[in-house]
This record gives sequence, structure tokens and C-alpha cells, in this order.
Amino acid sequence: MGRLIAVSNRTAADPGARAGGLAVAVWESLRSSGGKWFGWSGDITSGELGPERRMNDEGVEFVVTDLTEVEHDKYYIHYANRVLWPVFHYRLDLASFDHDAFLTYAEVNRRFAKLIAPSVEPGDTIWVHDYHFLLLGEALRGAGCEAPIGFFLHIPFPAPEMFRALPEREWVARAMSCYDIIGFQSENDRANFVRYLKEDCGGTELEDGKVKAFGNVVKAAVYPIGIDAESLREASLSEEASHAARRIERYLNERKLVLGVDRMDYSKGLPERFLAVGKMFDQFPDTIGNVSVTQIAPPSRSKVREYRELRVQLDGLAGRINGDHGDLDWIPLRYLARSYGRTELAGLFRVADVGLVTPLHDGMNLVCKEYVMAQNPEDPGVLVLSEFAGAAEQLTAALMVNPHDTDGVAETLHMALNMPLSERIDRWKALEEVVTSQNIDWWRENFLMDLNAVKAG
Repeated sequence: MGRLIAVSNRTAADPGARAGGLAVAVWESLRSSGGKWFGWSGDITSGELGPERRMNDEGVEFVVTDLTEVEHDKYYIHYANRVLWPVFHYRLDLASFDHDAFLTYAEVNRRFAKLIAPSVEPGDTIWVHDYHFLLLGEALRGAGCEAPIGFFLHIPFPAPEMFRALPEREWVARAMSCYDIIGFQSENDRANFVRYLKEDCGGTELEDGKVKAFGNVVKAAVYPIGIDAESLREASLSEEASHAARRIERYLNERKLVLGVDRMDYSKGLPERFLAVGKMFDQFPDTIGNVSVTQIAPPSRSKVREYRELRVQLDGLAGRINGDHGDLDWIPLRYLARSYGRTELAGLFRVADVGLVTPLHDGMNLVCKEYVMAQNPEDPGVLVLSEFAGAAEQLTAALMVNPHDTDGVAETLHMALNMPLSERIDRWKALEEVVTSQNIDWWRENFLMDLNAVKAG
């Protein structure tokens, strides 16, 4: 059996970064196969690039390379995060198209291919992750790599009407067709990709989810990513989690808690969420003084202007809500622009009466799954979930909302806060069964089974 070679923007070379997310998903397969993990070191160099850095841990070799200042600015900041991210999240108004930035993006993908290709041995398989490396499959083929190459897109794939806005759309689609398998978070994402290939690239849909386009055959399939469900459940029962729960319960003073946890990103629908919270207090007097909303939103990508503007907008909305409705002994909306550890969050999830997850568009959104696993089975909270989160296809027992309909979200919040215990338990059991059975191991095994089938074929 050959090795697994993983490629992602950031690796888990630091053992402290292996507590969740992608690291949990791929670590066991890397370790058991003596695999390699390639990615960016996180460092930016002002001079010429030095040699890549290599380190070994538990039989896994990490290979990381720096980015030059130009690469970081044009490949990472500009094309990945100011073009691809907004377009793939349906925010054309925030996209800043720049062909020069795209050329740097393409060059970085080729540079990674040249770094990876000499390490590939017969029998190896390659698993590439996310929008930073849309062109890497084509670049690896160009570098002479014949191994099976799978790609997983962690963010949404937009409708063709959105994707067509990319000036380099044909190049991107052609490069993506060089992968053997492309995994998507949801059926909607997969269908968007296939429709684009068929409508714009002369693609032909074959059996078993395969599509022929640009002379290549690629399998497009759905692999909704999961979480380490049992680990999250255990974390929610730990002393550290209980301590976090006690801290917030002292503040709540018997009030009900609505909790949101998101990166500060415009895809998360935070301004719309704050408006809905304000309308809940406006329209339902019984919530005044009896419900507290806590939104944890650690800032991200502070170098990108749109993110700085979002922070200012949220500051203003939170101030208005608290100014309109707050009292000497009650703050309606606690807005915390800082991060908390996974175990602390598990404790907060466990005592939250409502988990509020309302992205405008999200590839999956794992917060909603973490909220489900942290609940007390005898007195579970209610999940309010955006229909535009990838998780909505799996978590059908949640209360679904359209995040743009702030009146509807306000009404649904009120409904969730007053839901009878028997209904809360029934909904939670249905959600917990999905999250437990379709966990992170299930996701990894399904993807790698299909990728290994390419090798066997």
C-alpha cells in the first residue's frame, strides 16, 4: 500500500494544531502510511526563497515552504481571499478582480507542484485541499505526476451564474478537471460544478458521478465533512468546559442563552443576525430581560479591508441593540471579538438554550455539529440553522431559516426559546444520530476509498 500525500495551505506541523479540523481528518491516514504533508510555513520572506523545511513526527514528514511578499500579497491575500473567497460565497460586490494576481496564484500552484512531484512514488495517492490549490492538479500533471489526485473543496462551489464572473473561469475549470476526484460539501455544490462543465465547457455527464470535459474524466461527488463527535462530547463534560459554563451562568442569572460562534467573516451573516436579534427584542416583549444573546466572533484576515469594515459595522449594531434594550442589570447582546478554546466552547454550547448558526453561504459549518454533540440529552437546546449552510442537507431536524429574512429569524428564535422539552429531545436525537454516524472518520474513509479505487482501476 502506498503513502498518502496531503496538500493544504497550512499544515499541522505544530502538534498543538491537531485538536480538530483537517488535522484530525487526515492524521491517522498519514501516520499509518508514513505519508507526507505539504503546505505553507506561515512565514513571509522579503528576500529570495530559501529551501523548503522538512520535519518528521510520528512517521509523517512535513514539508513547508515560505511565501515571498509578492506571493503572499497576490496569491494569498488578493486572488485567494479577495477574488475566489467572495465569488465562491456569492459576494461579487466584494470581489477585486486582478489578472496579475491570478498569474501569481497560478505560479504558486506550479511551484508547489515542482516541490511535490519529485517526492511521489509508485502507489502513492495525493489529497489536495481547498481553494488555494484549484490549479494544482493540472500543475502536478504538467510536472509528470501520474498518481491518483483527489481534491476536496471546503467552501461552496457557486452557481454557474456566479462562477462565470471569474475572468479566468475556463482556466480554473480546465485545471480542476485534471483531478481524478473532486469532493464537495453538498449536493448543491456538486450540481453547480457539473452544470458549469456541461453548459460552458461542452462537458458530458457519465455514470457514477463522472464528467468528461477538456479531454479529462473527473468524478464529482459529495462528501460532507464531519467532526470528531465523541471527542467533542467528552470535551463538553470536562472540568475546563464546566468552568466555562459556570462563568457564563453567573452572568446569565437564570436567563435563557442564545449563542453564536463564528469567525468574523462576511459569509457568516453576522450583521443580518444582529438585526434579527434586535427584531426579536422589538417584537417579543417576553424576551426583554429574560434572554441573553452571546456572539463570539474572533477577527480574521485583518489585512483585508472588507473585514475591517465588517468589524466597524458589528460594533455599531451591537451598540444600538444594547442602547435600545439594555438595562442596569442586563446586556441583551454580548459581542466578544476574541477566540476561545475548543473545550471552553464545548462548555458554552452545553448550556446554550439555542445555537444560532446563520451563514449567508457556507461550505459546511461545523459549529452546528459541535453544538449538537455538546448538548445534555435530557435537556437539549435547539439548533437554528441557515438553509444556506452545507450542513442543512444533513441536519434536517434543525429549525431552518433564511438569514436574509430577519423577521423570520426573529420569529424562529422565539419559537426555539419556547419549544417544549419533548420536541427538543426528538429533534436533538435525530441530529445527534446524523452527526455521530457521519463523523470525521466516515468522511475521510469515504473519500479515500473512492480515491484508492482510482488507483486500483
